[in-house]
Parts: sequence; structure tokens; C-alpha cells
Amino acid sequence: MLLFVPGESRGLGGAIAAAAGAEPAPLEERRFERGEFKLRPLVSVRDRDVVVIQTLSAGADAPIADRFVRLLFLLMGLRDAGARRCSACVPYLAFARKDRRTQTRDPVHTRYVAELLEAAGLHRLLALDVHNPAALDNAFRVPVDHLSALPMFADHFARQLAGAPLAVVSPDVGGIKRAQLFREQLAARSRAEVTLAFVEKRRAAGIVTSGVLAGDVAGRSVIVIDDLCASGGTLVRAARACRAAGAEAVFAAATHAPLSEGLDVLAAEPALTGSVITDSVGEDFTARVAVAGSRLQVLSVAPLLGAALSRMRERRPLAPLLLQWPPAD
Repeated sequence: MLLFVPGESRGLGGAIAAAAGAEPAPLEERRFERGEFKLRPLVSVRDRDVVVIQTLSAGADAPIADRFVRLLFLLMGLRDAGARRCSACVPYLAFARKDRRTQTRDPVHTRYVAELLEAAGLHRLLALDVHNPAALDNAFRVPVDHLSALPMFADHFARQLAGAPLAVVSPDVGGIKRAQLFREQLAARSRAEVTLAFVEKRRAAGIVTSGVLAGDVAGRSVIVIDDLCASGGTLVRAARACRAAGAEAVFAAATHAPLSEGLDVLAAEPALTGSVITDSVGEDFTARVAVAGSRLQVLSVAPLLGAALSRMRERRPLAPLLLQWPPAD
């Protein structure tokens, strides 16, 4: 298996490759006037399995659309160069929140992304904590491996909050299934009873209202779990609702943080004891962690995705990675 990492994903992609026991294959990258570019593998890929590691979060060097087009063109170039199978490892999959029609003539971006990637020659997708896993499965016609950072969060909080009464809260009704899975993993990891609750949330004309908490959090250390922290507003509203209901401490946990300004909102919120995210968007959060101190912690997804790529290479199942971290086998 050959791993290719475009320059804009080199930091996280290089760490994932190292965790998989490999080095990124050499790649010629040239940029031309008006945003055009060229990506060319510098080693033979004929009859080889290849993987492109590309996170689709906006950065100072490349917006989301540019990163997505570069992923498409690199997959097509590898296919044309004779690669046997082309896979993509996408720690943060952009456009995944618009997965269904909620208004007349609404687009369905998840399906469009799937069609474009499949047209580019994609044989397999490895993604992490997309907004709606069922919609992702329905959109693609090639195999999709949907990994989650929940086992990593469960391991982290089971150690950090050992001995404390715990509760898991979904910040909206749509995330109840995610919260339930996390509650089960946290309970198994901590060997303690963990209660489950959720916060009512309504969105109309772009305005979000919420505040009604359903569930018991009084006297407990609460983890508000979500797949994504953008502006931070949803997590903050949930944290305040938990405090009002008597929570002893409230932590926010989110896999993706595509807008780092949202982290500043979390760090400044007095209702939150602390926040935990991952580095799935490929951004260096060192400066923000230095400012926030213990109120912000960043877990690396490189070991998880590297382990998944190693299992793919060895034709081993990825299922153990979904159950606990580190995996049992």
C-alpha cells in the first residue's frame, strides 16, 4: 500500500502515515497562476493499492473547495497511472452536514460528494465521525469505513474523571444515538453507572433556540458530546442547561473543530469546566492550548487512523477500533 499526502495535509497526514508504519510516497506538487495546480506521483503505482490522506477543512493555504478538487484530481491521476485500487482517508469530510432535503429544492451535498469521488475512481472511503453515518452509507456505492473518536473520548474521560458520578448529554435530539453509544463505551471503560440526557434544540431561519434539559445530571460530572464544534454556541447552551440542572462539572467533547474561533468561545465560557477536541481538521492548536491551559485538550486521531490503515493493509477487520481504544486485539 502506498500513501500519498498533499502538502496542505502534510502535518496530520504525515502523523497518520507514521502511525501506520509507513512514509508518504513522494509526490510532485506544482502550483500555477490563477490557482491551477499539478499533482504527480514520483513512484510507480501500477497494480498497487494506494491511499490518499486529505482532510477537507479550510486552512490559510487552501480553502475547502481547493482541497476537495485536489483530492479528486490526485485520485484520477493515480487511477490513470495504473493504480489497482484507490482509497481515501479523510479525517474531516466537508459538506457532510447537508445530508437531506429540509426545504424545497434543497441540495443533498453528501450524495454529490459521493458521486464525484466515485467518478474519480474511489474504491474505498475511510472517514471519521461524519454528521450522519447512515446518510453517508446510503450516498456511497463503494465500501465506506466510518470510524469514530468516541472510544478515544471514553478512554480519556474514564481516566480523568475516575470515581466521579458521570452523565453524558447530547446537545440536541439528533445526537442522541451518538450520545447513547458514547455512554455505553464510557460505562464499560469506567465500570460505573452513567446517566444519559439531552437538550432540546430548535433551528428556524438560521436562529437556534434551546434550553430544556431532559435527564438527570444533578451532582454529576457531565460530558456534552457532539461530532463538531463550529461557533461553539450549541455546546455552550447545553453546558448552561446542565449547570442550571445542578451538574457538578461540565466538559464539552467534539471530534471536529473546523472553526478555531469556536474554541475561544468554549474556553471563555464559565459554565464549562473544560473542552476536549481532536486534531482531525489538521490545524495546529498549540497556541490556543497554551492560552486556554487545562481548559482545552487536543487528542490526536493519527494513532486511530494509522491503526485503521495498517489493518486495511493486512486485510484485518476495522471493527475492534469502533469498540474501544486501544483496541482489544
